[in-house]
Amino acid sequence: MAGRPVAGERGQGLLSGDFLIQLERLALLSKRTFRGRVKGERKSPHRGSSVEFVDYRPYGVGDDLRYVDWNIFGRLDRLYLKLFVDEEDLCLHLLLDASASMDYGEPTKLEYGSRVAAALGFVALVNYERVGVGIVRDRVTEGWSPTRGRSQVLPLLDFLGKLRPGGATGLNEGLASYARQSRDSGLAVVMSDLLDPGGYEAGLRALQEQRFDVHLVHLLAPEEMNPAFSGDLRLRDAETGEIRELTFDGEARRSYARRLREFLEAAEGFCRGREISYHRVTTDIPVEEFVLRQLKGLLLL
Repeated sequence: MAGRPVAGERGQGLLSGDFLIQLERLALLSKRTFRGRVKGERKSPHRGSSVEFVDYRPYGVGDDLRYVDWNIFGRLDRLYLKLFVDEEDLCLHLLLDASASMDYGEPTKLEYGSRVAAALGFVALVNYERVGVGIVRDRVTEGWSPTRGRSQVLPLLDFLGKLRPGGATGLNEGLASYARQSRDSGLAVVMSDLLDPGGYEAGLRALQEQRFDVHLVHLLAPEEMNPAFSGDLRLRDAETGEIRELTFDGEARRSYARRLREFLEAAEGFCRGREISYHRVTTDIPVEEFVLRQLKGLLLL
């Protein structure tokens, strides 16, 4: 989609102005109830509140008149709600695989994942939820501490725009470490190609054990689904540097297709069995289409 970029030099390609207009209408969904909500945005089942002021937003039909700022109404003749934090607000945790295997395709899987993360982060921030980021390689090597508010949109895009792929994959240890160290549970969206010889299952289970509502975005390049090359090949592992020589003929292609199918079915089956939302996408699908149409169970119009 065409549109005016909304971030600085590094993050300017992540979200277009037209896409942002559509994202403004969305909100996050969670299968679980987490303690604390921002008053005026979400209904909390818990009584009591703090006096920590967050922001204002325009009054909408059905909003609680108790939170209208009448001083602003007297000056501007418009209704605005005061928003307060009730203990803890919902926190969105964006966990993005940035290992060397993600540096593949056009756009690369990391670039695609960064755009998905930016879109989800934007939805959360404009709805006064907190957003945190963990960058997973052989462990969580970088982070963006949970924060809230529209003022954090540009810093988030800048952070995501600076990411570069590299290093080995350690999903189990990286995700488990993030789960142990995180002060708050919430929505955890893991974005990865799952190409880790050590697996990913223990890491996803660790998040659930810490009461995260887990979603998995499984990123794949079209070339991985249907390789275009053939003949005698010399391949190098992007993460280990290991060299392998092979002949990619009809039999090898059929074997690859069978193992790929088993890999995808295993990932989807594991998630289904653990009640983890599984979203598979190839990077030739426009990010806008994927976020707005395929992320069912995570976003609400």
